[in-house]
Amino acid sequence: MKKTIQGIVGAAFLVASASPVFANEPGGGYEGITAMYYGMIALVLIYGAWDIFFKKD
Repeated sequence: MKKTIQGIVGAAFLVASASPVFANEPGGGYEGITAMYYGMIALVLIYGAWDIFFKKD
């Protein structure tokens, strides 16, 4: 159980830490905002899956 939570937190940290790098891409488009948006969606979905399937009451 502990390894699963560590994996989820690690994946969330990886997504959150990579988002600012994408925000600084040259090109003047919306690439950075899009990456941050998808990163936040991924965090919410990861938390939801953990809450439904792995959380012990």
